[in-house]
Order: sequence, then C-alpha cells, then structure tokens
Amino acid sequence: MTDKVLVTGVAGFIGSHVAERCLELGMGVVGLDDLSGGFAENVPAGTTFVRGSVTDVDLMARLFEAHRFRHVYHLAAYAAEGLSHFIRRFNYETNLVGSVNLINEAVRHEVECFVFTSSIAVYGAGQTPMTEELTPRPEDPYGISKYAVELDLKAAHRMFGLPYVVFRPHNVYGERQNVADRYRNVIGIFMNQVMRGEPMTVFGDGAQTRAFSHVDDVAPVIARAPRVPGAQNQVFNIGADRPCSVNELAREVARAFGVEPRVRHLPPRNEVLHAFSSHEKVARVFGAGATVPLEEGISRMAAWARQRGATPPVVFRDIEVRKNLPPTWDV
Repeated sequence: MTDKVLVTGVAGFIGSHVAERCLELGMGVVGLDDLSGGFAENVPAGTTFVRGSVTDVDLMARLFEAHRFRHVYHLAAYAAEGLSHFIRRFNYETNLVGSVNLINEAVRHEVECFVFTSSIAVYGAGQTPMTEELTPRPEDPYGISKYAVELDLKAAHRMFGLPYVVFRPHNVYGERQNVADRYRNVIGIFMNQVMRGEPMTVFGDGAQTRAFSHVDDVAPVIARAPRVPGAQNQVFNIGADRPCSVNELAREVARAFGVEPRVRHLPPRNEVLHAFSSHEKVARVFGAGATVPLEEGISRMAAWARQRGATPPVVFRDIEVRKNLPPTWDV
C-alpha cells in the first residue's frame, strides 16, 4: 500500500523539495500551504494541494480525518530568525501553536512518524561546533519556538507513543527559494540585489560565519527519515560542514553573476556571530552522501534566479515591536 503523507509548507522552498523526494519514493503526497511565503508553481506535479494554514484547527481535523496520513512532514514556518524579535506573537502562533495543532491530530490519528524541521537556531551562541548532545540555549523567539516544538514532540512520544524525527538544518539555499523575502535567506537576498543592480547589504563587518547547505543535501534525507532504522525519536543536525564568512559569500554570489562585488555595510544587528554544526550523527544513521560544493550550488541557484528574474522585496507589514528594529527594516 502506498504511504499517504502530509507535507506542510509544500509551496515553500524546502517543503517543495521534500515533497518531490517523497513522490520519487512512491509516496502519495498531500501538500498544505497558505501561500504566504511560497508559490503555487513550486508544488510538485502529482501532489494533492490544499491551500490553508496549520493555524486553522478545523482544517487540520478535516485533513487528517479525510486522508489518514501514515507520516507527517512538518516544514511550514516563518523562519525569519532576526525578525522574530519584532513579531513575537506572530512567530509563536505560526511556528509553535500551528505545530501543536498538527501534533494533536497526529496523536489522534495514530500517525506512524512525525518528521519536524527544527533549526540550529535552538543552540544559541558560543556552542560551535554544534552537536546534538549540547543543551539548546536559543536566543531569539524563532529558536525558542522551534525548541519548544522539539520538547512537545518528546512529551507527545512519552505520553502517547507518537514516533518522531527532528532535523536541525541551517542556512539552506537553492532553487525555489523566495528571493523577495528581505528578512531571511541571505543568498537569496544577495542574488535579488545583484539582479536589481543594488549593492549587497551586510549587517556589521561581514566576518560572521555560517555553513551554507544546498537543498539537495537536505531534502532527500528528510524524505527518507520514516524508513530509516534508528532514526525514530532522534534529533539530527543536517547540512554543510564548511563555514564561510558573509563577505566570502558576497564575493561568490558576485562571481556567479559575473559582476564585481558591491557591498553596503549596515549597522550590526543582534545575532549569533558564528554558527556551524557537526553532522557525524546523521552520517552514521543515514549514511554519508555526496554534498554540493558552495561554488556549484550558488552557480545552480544563480542560473535559476536569472531565469526567474528580479523581484521587488516584500515588506512584512505587521511589525509588533519597533524598539531596536534595524532601520532598513523599519518601513
């Protein structure tokens, strides 16, 4: 019998790639998305698409009752880590309460595996390389909401026996990323700025480091998770191993577009300066796969971005707290 699965955030970046991989594995995919940050054209052919939000309790109940999902892949979120300080209520309603709505239905309908994409934002600062054995110390509401969902899944497993797998990806980029989002996904922001003839904007001196992960290194592993012995009820870091500075990244993006790098430095914002993680555990359980080098991944994404074209940046209108909001975000 074909596994029927739910993929939330299916019109978004990582969600659309995970749905595509699930279809390749022979699963029947029902995809949910409210199209607030995703695009209908991202939804893979063969997906049964439902437009709606995980915050809609009645819709979640109807979906689970109608489809009796074997697995749930929960990728829907608003992942603007820096902006989350200023949209606290929205962050928790979308990323935490929406997740709990899904967990409740998964328990009621005896889902066999709940796969959740968390974030390395749960670790906070000063814990590099980040390993799964570290005690999370998130420093922003986004990371707090993600860690709260992880804890809730553990509680649901203890109380109800709900099996889960948690992934903590970081700085994922690639084709289908929303380059119009001015608050997250620095590679997409840089590419959109280059295509618009604008300088790339860097907070602070650009020496902060991240390990940027192409989506092809992440989505196949997430899709296989329910079928991998030893993965259930575990937490895994997933992504690239080599950190690079934001300045280095800007030069690489410029090279991919064949232009000289132009950078405008903005005042530094409150953020973790250095973030990269260990991936020994995921390699041990899932097997070590080939990785996409940063230069190749950016070249592939740049080719896709050129075809798609530049897009006016989208402004988040419902800022809740303006104190200490970076001036370039105070629109």
